[in-house]
Amino acid sequence: MTTADDLIALVRTYNPRSNESLLRDAFVFGEQMHEGQFRHSGEPYFSHPVAVAGILAEQQMDDATLVTALLHDTIEDTKASFAVVEKRFGREIAELVDGVTKLTNLQLNSTETKQAENFRKLFMATSRDLRVTLVKLADRLHNMRTIKSMRPEKQAQKARETMDIFAPLAGRMGMQWMREELEDLSFRVLNPEGRNSIIRRFITLQREAGDVVQKITADMRVELEKANIQADVVGRAKKPYSIWRKMQEKDQGFSRLSDIYGFRIITATEADCYRVLGAIHQRWRAVPGRFKDYISQPKSNGYRSIHTTVSGRDGKRVEVQIRTREMHEVAETGVAAHWSYKNGERVENRFAVDPVHWISSLTERLDEDQDHDEFLEAVKLEMYVDQVFCFTPKGDVIKLPRGATPIDFAYAIHTRIGSACVGAKVDGLRVPLWTRLKNGQSVDIITAEGQTPQATWIDIAVTGRAKTAIRRSLKEEDRERFIRLGRELARVAFENVGKRSTEKALRTAAKALAIDTVSDLLSQLGSAEITGRDVVRAIYPELENKQGDEIDQGRAVVGLAADQVQQRSPCCQPVPGERIVGITYRGHGVKIHAIDCEALADYEDQPERWIDLRWHEGTHSPVNTVTFDATITNDSGVLGRVCTLIGEQNANISDLRFIDRKPDYFRLLIDVDLRDAEHLHRVITALEAESNVSSIARYRDPGLASTGRKTSLGVQTQG
Repeated sequence: MTTADDLIALVRTYNPRSNESLLRDAFVFGEQMHEGQFRHSGEPYFSHPVAVAGILAEQQMDDATLVTALLHDTIEDTKASFAVVEKRFGREIAELVDGVTKLTNLQLNSTETKQAENFRKLFMATSRDLRVTLVKLADRLHNMRTIKSMRPEKQAQKARETMDIFAPLAGRMGMQWMREELEDLSFRVLNPEGRNSIIRRFITLQREAGDVVQKITADMRVELEKANIQADVVGRAKKPYSIWRKMQEKDQGFSRLSDIYGFRIITATEADCYRVLGAIHQRWRAVPGRFKDYISQPKSNGYRSIHTTVSGRDGKRVEVQIRTREMHEVAETGVAAHWSYKNGERVENRFAVDPVHWISSLTERLDEDQDHDEFLEAVKLEMYVDQVFCFTPKGDVIKLPRGATPIDFAYAIHTRIGSACVGAKVDGLRVPLWTRLKNGQSVDIITAEGQTPQATWIDIAVTGRAKTAIRRSLKEEDRERFIRLGRELARVAFENVGKRSTEKALRTAAKALAIDTVSDLLSQLGSAEITGRDVVRAIYPELENKQGDEIDQGRAVVGLAADQVQQRSPCCQPVPGERIVGITYRGHGVKIHAIDCEALADYEDQPERWIDLRWHEGTHSPVNTVTFDATITNDSGVLGRVCTLIGEQNANISDLRFIDRKPDYFRLLIDVDLRDAEHLHRVITALEAESNVSSIARYRDPGLASTGRKTSLGVQTQG
């Protein structure tokens, strides 16, 4: 394992003024906190944080980032707390470590809907301090480098998560080298046969044609010497995953794929970049449509370079990137260049992007009001695309993803312009709205008062921003019509089961379906996002036909000794499906409490009396009494309707007590025998939907925990 001296020596190569005592203290503290912990490979766990710090040191990062790397798992996996880290290393480092911990806990390998929400959280964390994300990326890179020690299913999960999220994020941040390595490490896990096949093809190709990279590199150096240009030339074969992706995109086999080699020419000045371009194009024929000038139109993450593709030896296409040394530093480290050091001084690279500006440009188009699918679509569009640069009539530059249309261009200027768009001129000529824009074109949007987005625009637009704005406008336009239709559909659906679709019933249904308002419920019903059956079932669900025999009440609870007597505590009246705990009482056996019962606070200092319990899985008998506190309208027939509603849910009323009588209302306690928590929820939902029930709640009295009132697992009795 790398020692503290090794790490400090590495840091001193680029930052002689580094705070050695801080780094050494963090090393010692992290090593102490992780003492006794081991990785799947059997290595001491602390070797991982040290390796992460080493990756970041290779990127010439500042001391705070390196200390964060050394401590990034301490708050999550050791006894160290935020307060302890803050006291020893300061507020800045504590917040960075806490930020990495929160990113680690996002559980990004989940469903599409959850993944969308986690993207939101990831960008929120990124916006506070980008170094949090840099540490997390380095953390993931080292985990992928050592992934072989994990279980195969865990390897696949981590590899897919890396391919979908962390690799494109690294690319979006300008760290292309990290993106390529993360993709290739993931590819090694997800498709080892495909990767090995490409490597074998490379070996065969090299055996047949010799070292093509070395030959083309030598040819380029000759041309640069002729033009009297000082520059470094580096060539390489592309990564296996990059080649595999091109094969999939172009639907071509390896033998037909031409641009599998890439070359980088690094010059002293910007003027030399264009001189190099001239020399290369004079010697080799340029491939049409494969030229990009990111020097005059840099990417949002600060990336600058000239890209061209030429036909090299034997007609093989090769990609060439031309940039200055300063541009190369930003291209290698991306937005991380902001924190880089050289010779003890913060690097003053004029091309490095302010991280605050960069993250705002990334998130400004990710609307908080978008639903999960739209948000995820917008994020992926923003992270995966290449860009084209078009001009407004005034000469302003608009950056768009490749394949964008005039509609995307209009919305990129302003939502109001996009919504009012009726046509467009490209380079002075009227074009259809579905025209794909190209680099350098001038676009003039034609608008008209009263114009609104058309539904067909969704398929024409490419950017997440345009698609989101169009969907929002269409929803607002159709909302009133959908609400009117939804109200009629709700009326019919309720009448079919002999009920009325009152405002209160609809509010209850909206709550049960996790929909914010009745208007939203009716709008979704009218637009066929939900059905009338869904709305009715939310209040009056059909009883499930449960298979199997009912559980004997003597074994309803798991975790007790054979001779222990069990009682449901009257204070909280737990039912199957709820989390429970047992408290022993001398002479009374074990009383079962709900885990959130207030009475449990009285036993916090008596841990020896606590027993871990759980309900037996299966169908329980309807003998678990729960008391409801209900307030109902004082009117004829109301109590009868309440009792009927409870009976319709196959629940039995075992006792009923009035505790307050007023001219306008009655308040009463109703004991109802139930099967489980689901049965309880159905009864409450049915009562909440009744217009004459002002309030309904579960009644709990912590004072009953220590009284002589006895309960069995079945019906409560007064003792």
